Amino acid sequence: MFGCQQVLIKADSLVQAILEYLCSESSKLSNCGIYYSRQLYFKTGRIPNRAELHKVLGTENQNLHYQAFYSDTAQQILTGVAESFKSFFGLLKGVKNGTVTQRPKLPGYRQGGMALVTFTGRSVKLKDGMLRFPLGSKVKAWFGLDSFYLPMPSNLDFKAIREYRILPRNGCFYLELIYKTNDIQADVDVAKCLSIDHGMNNWLTCVSNAGTSFIVDGKHLKSINQGYNKRVAFLMEGKANGFWSKRLAFFD
Repeated sequence: MFGCQQVLIKADSLVQAILEYLCSESSKLSNCGIYYSRQLYFKTGRIPNRAELHKVLGTENQNLHYQAFYSDTAQQILTGVAESFKSFFGLLKGVKNGTVTQRPKLPGYRQGGMALVTFTGRSVKLKDGMLRFPLGSKVKAWFGLDSFYLPMPSNLDFKAIREYRILPRNGCFYLELIYKTNDIQADVDVAKCLSIDHGMNNWLTCVSNAGTSFIVDGKHLKSINQGYNKRVAFLMEGKANGFWSKRLAFFD
């Protein structure tokens, strides 16, 4: 069983610049993987697995965006791309088998901005109460940096952490830590169940076999979503396809 803890990163100007660079490079590397996967699908009808993406963009072509990262981190980014195409292919098979009624869309490109960066547990070291995150060979050659440091949360066991994720959100960066926990046995009455119907105005309509029921109102949530879409459309009006700004980052 795994738990998750998210911490707002309060970084100095140097670490802030590193995080912006890494998350921007993650978006670009993702697009490189998406481009290769789409072209392979158009030409051959097949999709690459994660090992092929790692080989093509890493060892064979020495992609600069790939080399901006420590190898484990670059592989995590491309694994995400491979998984999205694997899901697409699985849905296509579902359409052919009649188990899926709506034809899926081929994964598209990221429209600029910043993307998630994942470090595996084996990549990060603990030194004097600080987490050391390694950087790629090109970063060391270009900027003279081989790593950056973030504080280790005092309430977690370093040895239990399996994954570290840098998330760009609303103009800030968060460190998300995935850690192993002990299984908890919940006291559940298996004879009782709850049926949930998902909708729009009534977001959740719930009825149990114990004689209870309730409705979660969805009108407020729908209003927030509509406001979000209108605001983003306003900010993007008349701009190029890859346009990005700090105001748009706030809505990402």
